Amino acid sequence: MRVNPEPASYPPGPLPHWVSQLGDARRGKLAGNLAAFGRALRRAGLPVDSARIALAQQAWVLTQPETRAEAAAALECVLVNRPQDIGVFREMFAAFFRDPELAQQLLARMAPQPSRPRREAPRPRAQAALAATRPPLPKPAAGDLELDAAMTASALQRLKHADFNQLGASEYHLIEQLVRQIPLSLPAVPSRRFRIGGRSRHLHWQASLRAAGARGGELIALRHRRRRPAPLPLLVLLDVSGSMERYARILLAFLHAATRRTVLRGRLQPVHRRVYAFGTGLTDLNPAFRLADTDAMLLQAAPLLHDFAGGTRLAASLATLRRQHAHHLVGRRTLVLLISDGLDTDDPAQLDHELQWLKRHVRQLLWLNPLLRFEGYAPLARGAAVLHAHADAMLAVHNVSRLQALASALAALAKQ
Repeated sequence: MRVNPEPASYPPGPLPHWVSQLGDARRGKLAGNLAAFGRALRRAGLPVDSARIALAQQAWVLTQPETRAEAAAALECVLVNRPQDIGVFREMFAAFFRDPELAQQLLARMAPQPSRPRREAPRPRAQAALAATRPPLPKPAAGDLELDAAMTASALQRLKHADFNQLGASEYHLIEQLVRQIPLSLPAVPSRRFRIGGRSRHLHWQASLRAAGARGGELIALRHRRRRPAPLPLLVLLDVSGSMERYARILLAFLHAATRRTVLRGRLQPVHRRVYAFGTGLTDLNPAFRLADTDAMLLQAAPLLHDFAGGTRLAASLATLRRQHAHHLVGRRTLVLLISDGLDTDDPAQLDHELQWLKRHVRQLLWLNPLLRFEGYAPLARGAAVLHAHADAMLAVHNVSRLQALASALAALAKQ
């Protein structure tokens, strides 16, 4: 690496094609375009703040890159700190500085649609950050290239109340990115482990005797112990049948991001969660949910769902859960989130038997039903009627605003 305290400057003459896109000291565009690139990376999910953008400018001045590869390497060193973001950064860099006619408009309009075919499959995070947020407009004539305005507040507000089943392709990908940012603060419950402190009826004799030994054997004060608070354990059962096809992917992305950790007493705490999908059978999605990246989780979960967009057999799936995974239910403290429209094809008597067993081993059963989007909905189907009789509450999850209200609903249910 060449270190030069002087500002980056290139020899007299025409600038290289890629340099004219990004800008240099002679054109005065470097700082603005790097800030625009940082905002685009932040839209794609990378943790880029103003400090990292300042580091990117310093890296450019110190390295004085002469090729596109050197520039990408210099920026990657300071703007990427997670392994799962490397591929997204490289794809964003290639697409962001590809078309010279769009370079002047990138500061205010992030996301030109790349026109050249990709050799590799596009990553969803980079594709969503670069995709247009409105339906495509007719292509303007040469020399009259203008980008439409970015997503307005009114359009975003409309999408928050739009049913997932009625979204277009571009809107669907945008909503999938929005739901990953919805926080879900789970209520705390006393765990089986104890901690020292507080007033309680349980004495901590080991701590009391250690304190007495430090004072020459005088037992001056008694130490108490109380149960440590822990996030409420979760069991998620997601319907992936044909009627739930448009909801399944968005809800998987939401559950992966929102239930991985929760804030408890000002600190991030891991959540004990178990996630299963059911259609004609039960599918264990926990190996995929252990991955930190949501895109990687979706890629690994897709081949596991052999019954995706098929029928619904909730009773048979609950029977498989009882026989093979009952040990994951934590001492009648588990909150069950059953996400389904209730259109079950199994015998209602068998479904009633399996739901009775589930209710005996969990804290509460919460039915999240997308069909509540219809005014005056009533669970008249046989499976829906049985499920409604056993559920402690029924909430709608058909749009972004309903998912945002789910956290407050869970907190209210935990106090019951």
